[in-house]
Amino acid sequence: MSALTPPTDMPTPTTDKITQAAMETIYLCKFRVSMDGEWLCLRELDDISLTPDPEPTHEDPNYLMANERMNLMNMAKLSIKGLIESALNLGRTLDSDYAPLQQFFVVMEHCLKHGLKAKKTFLGQNKSFWGPLELVEKLVPEAAEITASVKDLPGLKTPVGRGRAWLRLALMQKKLSEYMKALINKKELLSEFYEPNALMMEEEGAIIAGLLVGLNVIDANFCMKGEDLDSQVGVIDFSMYLKDGNSSKGSEGDGQITAILDQKNYVEELNRHLNATVNNLQAKVDALEKSNTKLTEELAVANNRIITLQEEMERVKEESSYIMESNRKAPKPDRTSEGQALSEARKHLKEETQLRLDVEKELEIQIGMRQEMELAMKMLEKDVCEKQDALVSLRQQLDDLRALKHELAFKLQSSDLGVKQKSELNSRLEEKTNQMAATIKQLEQSEKDLVKQAKTLNSAANKLIPKHH
Repeated sequence: MSALTPPTDMPTPTTDKITQAAMETIYLCKFRVSMDGEWLCLRELDDISLTPDPEPTHEDPNYLMANERMNLMNMAKLSIKGLIESALNLGRTLDSDYAPLQQFFVVMEHCLKHGLKAKKTFLGQNKSFWGPLELVEKLVPEAAEITASVKDLPGLKTPVGRGRAWLRLALMQKKLSEYMKALINKKELLSEFYEPNALMMEEEGAIIAGLLVGLNVIDANFCMKGEDLDSQVGVIDFSMYLKDGNSSKGSEGDGQITAILDQKNYVEELNRHLNATVNNLQAKVDALEKSNTKLTEELAVANNRIITLQEEMERVKEESSYIMESNRKAPKPDRTSEGQALSEARKHLKEETQLRLDVEKELEIQIGMRQEMELAMKMLEKDVCEKQDALVSLRQQLDDLRALKHELAFKLQSSDLGVKQKSELNSRLEEKTNQMAATIKQLEQSEKDLVKQAKTLNSAANKLIPKHH
């Protein structure tokens, strides 16, 4: 623990917080986690040589936090990749007892806990990632259903348990990546809960949120009633990711099929997003059509009103000219009352003229708005056409990928059949070889017997020849 303690005699509040955070994740500070292909490499920090340049030492709090962020990001990469590969190979819906899924939630919990500010309560300091997760429903309205479901679960008594349940429901909804991205983009809200150098406040958090998109291809189903999420101890099991020297690499055909499946899942996910975008654009077009219809009706009403006002103005002009003509012909004593009537008519004419100008101005505004709406509708129609063309192209690519998948599967089956035939032929050849070896041994033995018989005959002949002499 001394390697993590600041070298000052009197620790400051900042160093106390960082030291406490480092002690909570000691297994991530004492080792540097790196990626070796698909495997995990652990190396002690004491074994890492330092350059002579003045760089941050292992006791520097910023160095420790940066090292923890890097380690958590690498662990998240391994966990997400392993979960996707194992889920695709398994080929069924995952449940809470699946070990790679459990490890994924443990890693996500550590990522969300990294750099949390401690809140003082009556029972002491409390660190919980439930507070930041509650903010998601304010940023994404779809998350309100998850938050309400978590709050209604009767067995959850602590904020940690609620946070764990929230993560599981978000994964079931296939919205975990979207929620994390929305949360990370609002760093001004996260600053209330996290330190400035926490994982959620740095670039590593955005990388992890991007990696979570791949989890949309797996299906998970959890039954959280009766499950004790409050008292679970989340410890990362490094043995699942350490490299095994006896492990064999998969065949090239399996790798190609896995890559094609990943591309297929990606295209399907992109297709889903494009369909949602097209639906949204169609809804906007419908709304614009309704608004355009309403504006057309208002324009017709305004035109009728203008025609009515013009007729009324003509009538007022005729009345005014008639009154002026009558005033000329009338005797002088009656001109005072007629003058008052004329002034009232002029005032009424002025008001009607002003009203007509206002209506004409409003009509010009309505016409301008209608032109803008028509332009917006044309642009939206063009955008919808482009999206539909892109969708057709993606569907064609998906069909090509499916055909390529079937072709590779057929080739794989053909290769398996050829290997089987060759193995049978090889076994037959081995049997024939064994038979020939046995025959050769018999021939050699008979040859030896013949040589012995020949030697015996020669010796007998040699004995008989002197006797005859």
